[in-house]
Amino acid sequence: MHKPHSFFHLHLISDATGETLLAAGRAASAQYKDARAIEHIYPLIRTEKQLMKVFEDIEAEPGIVLYTVVEQTLARRIDERCTAMGLPCVSVLEPVLTVFQSYLGTPAGRRVGAQHVLDAQYFRRIDALNFTMEHDDGQLPGDIEDADIVLVGISRTSKTPTSIYLANRGIKTANIPIVLGVPVPDSLITARRPLIVGLIATAERIAHVRQNRVLGSSAGYDSQFYVDRAAISEELAYARQICTRHGWPTIDVSRRSIEETAAAIVALRGRAR
Repeated sequence: MHKPHSFFHLHLISDATGETLLAAGRAASAQYKDARAIEHIYPLIRTEKQLMKVFEDIEAEPGIVLYTVVEQTLARRIDERCTAMGLPCVSVLEPVLTVFQSYLGTPAGRRVGAQHVLDAQYFRRIDALNFTMEHDDGQLPGDIEDADIVLVGISRTSKTPTSIYLANRGIKTANIPIVLGVPVPDSLITARRPLIVGLIATAERIAHVRQNRVLGSSAGYDSQFYVDRAAISEELAYARQICTRHGWPTIDVSRRSIEETAAAIVALRGRAR
């Protein structure tokens, strides 16, 4: 029998967007399968007045406090209040900054939101996102040569969310559906610049995802064929055949998160260079 889930409050205080904290908090929470975090996110906390309001909320619902605040006076206030309240409190960035300082021999600049500056890398991500949205689901196949990565696969193999995740890392990603009996575009076969990766999954997994789509959609699907496992197996065999014929690597996404799939693709890209 499964143990009932317990719940705890997780307070995340950031002087920027809170993305770093959220990722760290969820990574740690995921290690405790019988405990669920109720997340409280406080982004853009940069003054003592804002911090006072945060601690009013924390007093009402005590729990673990994680923070990324580079301004040291505010950081000390957080430590002091948590100590007074008897709450566990961790500065997520501070141990990392200490290692950097030890190795580089110079203290950190303590710039708030430094990872979000409007630099060339930022605009590269925006450019990649625009490209990816314009080349979703087989659109503009003539531009495939301009992509960094092209994802191919049958319906419901997470091509679009994986493409967007990669684009957010500055990687121009197109995706093209593989439809049973329909040849892939010639521009894809002749492409030399992009890494082309096939996404596959088990028929059971795809049938489950497709069933949810059919139930939540008013579109005119032939639902019986769309979720039929024998038909899906035939689609998968066709996709594998195409990838094998052209030497495109495949990744099974059945038990992978979008993040894990993207990491595997990035690793393939590194080896292909």
